[in-house]
Amino acid sequence: MPILDDLLGELRVDGSVEQVLVGAHWTMVQARVDACVLTGMATTVLDDAPHGEAPVRDAGRLHLKTARELAEYARSPRSLETSIGVAALNALAARDPLPSIDLNAADWLETHGRGRRVALVGHFPFITRLRAAAQTLWVIEQRPVDDEISAERAAEFLAQADVVALTAMTLVNHTLDDLLRACRADARIMLLGPSTPLMPRLFDYGIQVLSGAQVVDADAARLGIAQGASLRQLDGIRLVTLTRAGND
Repeated sequence: MPILDDLLGELRVDGSVEQVLVGAHWTMVQARVDACVLTGMATTVLDDAPHGEAPVRDAGRLHLKTARELAEYARSPRSLETSIGVAALNALAARDPLPSIDLNAADWLETHGRGRRVALVGHFPFITRLRAAAQTLWVIEQRPVDDEISAERAAEFLAQADVVALTAMTLVNHTLDDLLRACRADARIMLLGPSTPLMPRLFDYGIQVLSGAQVVDADAARLGIAQGASLRQLDGIRLVTLTRAGND
């Protein structure tokens, strides 16, 4: 997991864990660093295991760990632990926010994918809109439906794509490294979704655009997460995009 190793190595701060919330769709970690309270999110991903057979280590005592210790859960082979770790990583990454713009991932993809071959890893609500703009759209999913493509064939289609959009869930399920290696060197690549770390280190792996979420009202976000809100229903977050120079 070289990418995760690099991101964890980039963290320069630590602090106490204020709260860990695991919702049906989103996981949120709140940490206190000096006088700042920082909040990070990630997609909640469950293992394909019978109920109760993939426990979270130290559940009920996670708030007693440091934020860096919790971020190390991102390396775990257990998906739910990885969700918690990536949320903690994103909380610490929020300590030094970089300049970003209020740009929805769908808008960027529609503009830059127009008339091109686009590969989208993950099922997103803007698929119909993107299909109308692109010359060809391949949707790659772990559980494909209709004309979607199985994740086992991802490399075949990523190698043909001019524009690639990868769900940040690939960071949680530890497939991001392999998917990036399958992309063409000249492809324009976006990592998107609330799990996305807004960290420029990711640009070193060929990603040009990071489209994620910042928690701007933790109380509102916490309420929605606890009640099973989808991303569209979730208040208290700001969808932002960070681009490598020359790729806006």
